[in-house]
Amino acid sequence: MKRRTFITLLGGAAAAWPPAAHAQQGAMPVVGFLDSRSSDGMATRLAAFRQGLKEVGLVEGENVTIIYRWAEGRVDRLPEMASELARQATVIVTSGGPPAAFAAKAATTTIPIVFLVGEDPTRLGLVTSLARPSGNLTGINMLANELEAKRLQLLHQLVPQAQRIAVLVNPDSVIATETILRDVEAAARTIGLQLQVLNANTAREIAEGFAWSEGQRPDALFVGGQAFLNIRRVQLVQLAAFHHLPATYGQREAVEAGGLMSYGPSVLEGYRQWAIYAGRVLKGAKPGDLPVMQSTKFELVINNTTARMFGLTVPPSLLAIADEVIE
Repeated sequence: MKRRTFITLLGGAAAAWPPAAHAQQGAMPVVGFLDSRSSDGMATRLAAFRQGLKEVGLVEGENVTIIYRWAEGRVDRLPEMASELARQATVIVTSGGPPAAFAAKAATTTIPIVFLVGEDPTRLGLVTSLARPSGNLTGINMLANELEAKRLQLLHQLVPQAQRIAVLVNPDSVIATETILRDVEAAARTIGLQLQVLNANTAREIAEGFAWSEGQRPDALFVGGQAFLNIRRVQLVQLAAFHHLPATYGQREAVEAGGLMSYGPSVLEGYRQWAIYAGRVLKGAKPGDLPVMQSTKFELVINNTTARMFGLTVPPSLLAIADEVIE
């Protein structure tokens, strides 16, 4: 079962943006692609990005060049990479969390920057306004960290007997962690659930977090919708299966890897729209006049095979609203 996802524009107009000082008239424009993660597992997302460029008449290698820089999880490498791209790119696009966007913002005040983040960019301090970002930044807010209360409610519907929920977050993403814990704690109080917070920013800390004593063992796992944790989705799915722990994730890739359920924005649609925005800037739009776009439709994906492995029966109420059920 699938429903179409889309992203809504928050009003505003496009205006001419002067070409980067280093770009020569008629030269092939350059997209500087900066990501805090590795390129592993990014093939489908990059395909969606290239599709978005194609929709505005840009084809990699034909009339646009893309320079990729992957920080491989080393956030400390981002400033140097951003500075390098600022010397070569016509526009810089950033993903993999706010650190990449902030590195690009620090590297240049003139080269246009189009970011992809999972939380409110005004709260982060990337832009001052969603409707008129001003300056040289605009982008997409996937709202990944603003859906957590709803995701906990969906987990409770699927696993109503679970009373103690472990909430896994990456403490390095301070603002995202604050948002996740605030919203999940409020939802847990309403439902009557107990939470225990697990902090992890390395693969080793994730593994250590699953080393509960029998009295501390939770009934289910809630994985925060953060870039680092999505990167470690295979590890998390395997640990959840080994410990027989029903878990919910922020992105569908975890469910495709064998996870139980996810609820979040359509990542591939987000990448497509992100590329379209970058293409508009390359064609002359001024980023400060392009409003930040926000996801408005989201995907509930359930892996029924995994549910049966956990001895769970997916209730008809969830089957009716699921965008996809994996058998």
